[in-house]
Amino acid sequence: MLSVNRTTRVFVKTGATDGRLGMDGLFAKVKDEMGQNPTSGFYFAFCNRAKNRLRVLAFDGSGLVLFIKRLERATFRWPKDGQAEIDPAEFQALLAGLEVQQRRGWFRLALPAAQGGAAANSAAK
Repeated sequence: MLSVNRTTRVFVKTGATDGRLGMDGLFAKVKDEMGQNPTSGFYFAFCNRAKNRLRVLAFDGSGLVLFIKRLERATFRWPKDGQAEIDPAEFQALLAGLEVQQRRGWFRLALPAAQGGAAANSAAK
């Protein structure tokens, strides 16, 4: 299992990544497209086009590690574009299959204090 704490740096390759790439192909993507050093100890996350497989490439000090997770009945909420580094808490939520981006236009409607409770009971009498 991956060890993630608040000092862990996690970089995501936004958009879809070819699922046929192995360690060497992902190593080249990190180096060439993301502009990072794959042997830095950071986590580099990739998602396939169907958004049901997540791969994380990391260097543990002695060699490369490739962590793969496949969701059986759901899809990952993968960022299409935007920032390339995510918070470790967002990464843990992403691994759990939760949404990491905020919804636009989402709001919570507050009910007036007069509805429910003692005010509704006194009006019924």
